[in-house]
Amino acid sequence: MSSTYKYRFRSPLGGLAADLTAECGAPADGDVHLQIDRSVRLALPPGVNWRDAAWLSFGLAVHATDLASRHPEGLCVRVTSFDFPLAHFRSEVAALAMDGWLRQEFGLPDRGLGVAFDAAGGTYRFHWGTHEEPFSDDLVN
Repeated sequence: MSSTYKYRFRSPLGGLAADLTAECGAPADGDVHLQIDRSVRLALPPGVNWRDAAWLSFGLAVHATDLASRHPEGLCVRVTSFDFPLAHFRSEVAALAMDGWLRQEFGLPDRGLGVAFDAAGGTYRFHWGTHEEPFSDDLVN
């Protein structure tokens, strides 16, 4: 059964938002998925932007060890919908939405993923707990 997690962060710029709807189960034959860990996989809906896919994968990878130990037979997280208002979105929010969905569904511990608004710089500062940012570049979202 699928469930939706609504990520929201308010700021003087308006904030960031994304709605992630997903379900999970055993990997199925014929699933088109990304392998996150030996036994943890991610299936995405058609048309997901590559940056969003990368950040969704990162959000899942942060919890892959816990999920693999709880589901040694394997687990596939199937994202059925990922929606966001363009005016209130950055691709990094996909990782935060995935983190929130996983913590909601599985009662997983907080791994320190988050965002803060930097008033001096007028921008968002993302933080990834003890994890390195998976990639960075100068491309505009």
